Amino acid sequence: MAEKSERRVKLEASLQEDPSDTFLRYGLALQCLREGDVEEGRARLLALIADHPDDQVAAYQQLGQSYAETEEVDAAASTLRTGIAKALARGDDHAAAEMGQLLDSLD
Repeated sequence: MAEKSERRVKLEASLQEDPSDTFLRYGLALQCLREGDVEEGRARLLALIADHPDDQVAAYQQLGQSYAETEEVDAAASTLRTGIAKALARGDDHAAAEMGQLLDSLD
């Protein structure tokens, strides 16, 4: 893997100061994905979801998108279906609709 970006290093440092900060955890996961560190990014999203299964709708969406990008259709579909249910339970129709469109594109 390439050298870590300055942004990623800063996110990691901030997260060491406050490991419970869900915003930082999500941001670092996305930065890992952006940098091509898919395994690390997915692991961070999965950990965030495990710790906050009902509150991290965006994590489901990003994880589902990551699986879709690598044509892991079953994992993408499962993640997106769960994310849609969580979004609807929170009243987040917009996120549910976005995930629904991505889910439909998998067929």
